[in-house]
Order: sequence, then C-alpha cells, then structure tokens
Amino acid sequence: MKHVMLASAAIAFLALFSTSANAEENRCNAPMAEWQPREALQQKLEAEGWKVKRIKVEDGCYEAYAIDNGGKRIEAYFNPKLLKMLQDKTDD
Repeated sequence: MKHVMLASAAIAFLALFSTSANAEENRCNAPMAEWQPREALQQKLEAEGWKVKRIKVEDGCYEAYAIDNGGKRIEAYFNPKLLKMLQDKTDD
C-alpha cells in the first residue's frame, strides 16, 4: 500500500511540474533580460521559409508580420524567451 501511495504522489508531482512548464511556454511573461533578440526570431522564421516584414513587441510578446512558406500573410505572436509561436492569424 505504501508503494501505491508513493507512486501516486510521484505521478501527481510530475503532472504538476509539466503543467507549470507548459504554462510558461504559452505566456509572454519572461523578464526582458531573458528575451532572445528579434533577429533570432527573424532568422528562425526565415529558415522556415517565411518572408518577415516586421517584428514588434505587443503585450510582452513578439508579434511578427510575415508571408509564410505557403504564400499567406500571417500575424503571429511568439514567446520572446523561447521563440515559440503562441497564436497566429492568416489571411485566406
């Protein structure tokens, strides 16, 4: 019984840790000292075939205006620390 309780506690801890890590990735709340430069985001997007028009800061996120590799205009928000896309809008 003790092993079952210990295993349950370990699983609960891991679930809590992974949830908080995902929450960090999906928000723009990193201190500016931890942000990667805009140029790093531009290089990342260009390597994916995007034509970057502009990158600006909006509500603590990077907001990129570009043409994606499929030729669609896109407005996308990125976590400035991880350069992970959080949300995008495309023109169809």
